[in-house]
Amino acid sequence: MNSFFMILVLSLFASAIGFYKYVWFISIGYGAAVALIGAGLLVIFRNQLTIGTLFASILFILYGCRLAGYLSYREVKTAYNRRMKGEVKGNDSVNFIAKVGIWVSAALLYVLETSPVFFRLVNHKGTDLFCMIGLIISLTGLILETTADLQKNKAKKVNPRRFVDTGLFRLVRCPNYLGEMIFWTGVFVSGLNVYHNALEWICALIGYLGIIYVMFGGARRLEIRQDKNYGNDPEYIAYKNSTPIMIPFIPLYSVKKHKWLVA
Repeated sequence: MNSFFMILVLSLFASAIGFYKYVWFISIGYGAAVALIGAGLLVIFRNQLTIGTLFASILFILYGCRLAGYLSYREVKTAYNRRMKGEVKGNDSVNFIAKVGIWVSAALLYVLETSPVFFRLVNHKGTDLFCMIGLIISLTGLILETTADLQKNKAKKVNPRRFVDTGLFRLVRCPNYLGEMIFWTGVFVSGLNVYHNALEWICALIGYLGIIYVMFGGARRLEIRQDKNYGNDPEYIAYKNSTPIMIPFIPLYSVKKHKWLVA
């Protein structure tokens, strides 16, 4: 359990950036925490790493650095903050106790998300088929969300006032969130044969289902924002009514009315 708390401390340290700006607990701090957890796994378990766990830890670093870097760039170089004004709480509207609660719960979620790799290392499971399949799924998700972000940035440079419906956005309206879910699905799958007890299963499930919930919550916020910005555009209405919001070929076109998706 000492190694688990060491990983939690790393997650708390990285995500503490949210005390500077509230929303960073679940954005830049999220990416930084996952990257630092990956680095922590490499150091803490350096004597028992296998090819699979080595690459899984490196994937965490790549994932976290890409996410934190992209979000930092968006904060500095784009009008994202102006578009989000009023949609998320400001720093002054959240008291310190609430911030501490969000900080701790978010940091714990990040640890639980990465727990399948942690449990593989703790339980001395080597590189097997589940591990390799999980790595392939995660890598696919990372490539998908990276490509989606690049395509969106390119499209917005051409026409910043128009919604994006090109490239991967023809498949689903939130391909970056889809890539995120695929990434963590791979992490969860990689540990399906390593959990020794109910507690380990519960930790892994909470981490996996937690990030799926957060992604659908993010999709709901995006839909509300896009409806506000493009709701009178017939092309947007046609696009929204014909393109699934998150999962390809599943006719789920809206989550706007699902108020329980608060993330």
